[in-house]
Formats: sequence, structure tokens, C-alpha cells
Amino acid sequence: MVTPDDTGWRVAGQWQWLWAFATPTTTVYRIQPGRGVAEAAAVLGVDVAGGDGWVPYRRFVHAAHQTCLAHLLRRCRHFAEDHPRATGVREVQRLLQQALAVRDRAHTDALSPHGLAVVRGQLIARLAACLGRPSRVPDVRPFHRHLLREFDAIWSFPFDPTIEATNWRAEHAIRPAVVTRTVCGGNRSWRGADTQQILASVLRTAQQRQRNPHLVLRFSTPARRRSRRS
Repeated sequence: MVTPDDTGWRVAGQWQWLWAFATPTTTVYRIQPGRGVAEAAAVLGVDVAGGDGWVPYRRFVHAAHQTCLAHLLRRCRHFAEDHPRATGVREVQRLLQQALAVRDRAHTDALSPHGLAVVRGQLIARLAACLGRPSRVPDVRPFHRHLLREFDAIWSFPFDPTIEATNWRAEHAIRPAVVTRTVCGGNRSWRGADTQQILASVLRTAQQRQRNPHLVLRFSTPARRRSRRS
């Protein structure tokens, strides 16, 4: 499973996007001019699981998808604060939180496979019933439509324990890039951007694999160039 995320970036003063594609053992950074399906496919190919609910990911029709429950819960909290009478949002929030709790129980073997199947079916049915009642709050209706579009992708993780329920891994990978952007604002040239994405990918992956980044970079340098510097 690959978890993607992206954030704004600047190259030579022009607005671009810095992507992070993360697995448990590897992270690839890529600076690209857009955040659409073409940019995602340039790294992912077309047969990879992942996603956080962003529309282009639905174009990967041969992949399994999991929309990020953390994003959905965040939106539920915002809607609940802005529209206290929107009871449907609070029900969605409770169901998603219960789904995460069920996942945790299943991972610790506190819930049998049969028990997981029963509870999973109940949660799916309750969410379907909740979304079958249109919200009376106009601001909440687009969120309901989004949940209906993403409905199948909301429930991938209870069926496959290898699928993460959120895109936390990619969000963690993005954080160092955000710090770098705060300090330097981006890259002054595309050559610098290319160096940035390669070094960031190597360093992050070395950290994930518990490798010494200094040794990784040293042995990644061609022997001819090392001898020239020495």
C-alpha cells in the first residue's frame, strides 16, 4: 500500500506541488507542477492502493482505495462546531470512531473474525442509513455527497488489515518538507528541486530502514567522484 499526500512548493518563484508517496519502508518525494491524476500516476503507476479522498485517486480504477478517516473526522468536528443542530454529522463521527475502535480490537485479537464481520456489517448499514437521510443544513450537504461517493473506500480497512485507515504515514513524511519550505521558501531552480527531491527521498527512506544516512549517501556516490574529492 502506498499513501500519498502533497503540499504547495515554489520553484524559481513559481507555484508547484511537492508530493510524498510513503510505504512502511520507502518514501519518494516528487516536485511537480500539478496535483492531478497525471502527477500521481507518474510515480504510482495505475495499480496501487492508497488515497485520502482526493478526486484524482478515483481515476485509479484497478486499485483498492481507502479514504482517510482522519480527514473525515476532522471535517465532522468542524461541521459540528459550526452547525450544532446537524445531528447527522455527529452520527457519522460516532460511526467512524467506532470503526477505528473495532479495528484496534481486531488488531489485538480481542475480536474474532466472525465478531469483526458482524460489527463491520452493522457499522456499514448504520452509515448507509444515516446518509440516506439528507441533511437539512445546506453547508453539510456537499459533505454528505462526498461520503456517498467515497462510501466503499471508507470501509476498505475493516476488510483488509494491511490497509491503513488514515494517510498518517504520508502526512508525517510531508512535515519535514513543510519545515524546509518555512525556512527557505522552496527551490531557486529546477536543478535544485531535482536535488531536493532525491536527497529528501534517500534520507527519509534511510530513516525508515534504520540505516545511517551518512553511510547511505557515501556509498551512493560514484567511486570516481569520491576519489576525485579525496
